[in-house]
Amino acid sequence: MKYVAAYLLATLGGKASPSSADVTAILKAAGADVDADRLGSLLKSLEGKSLEEVLEAGRKKIGAMAPAGGAAPAAAAAGGGGGGAAPAAAAAEEPEEEGDDDMGFSLFD
Repeated sequence: MKYVAAYLLATLGGKASPSSADVTAILKAAGADVDADRLGSLLKSLEGKSLEEVLEAGRKKIGAMAPAGGAAPAAAAAGGGGGGAAPAAAAAEEPEEEGDDDMGFSLFD
């Protein structure tokens, strides 16, 4: 991820197609180690592509993904889970969190 982040920073800095030296300079400035093979692999995969088309391809892939885990609990809470209102009532009765009373002061007062 650090290589991608440095590449994006270089493009934000005005480089249409950042070089290995550009990305390395950003990573070194951040105090990160640079693996030349990984950086070379990233630059090779982005060669000849504009940043806009790479980002758009990523958006399409994310949009095609199925929801992961959030839809089933929401359907069950809405009554579609077959359990009626009992599971929703049980979820609503969560134990109260302990406050900051034992600290002797409030962070927000």
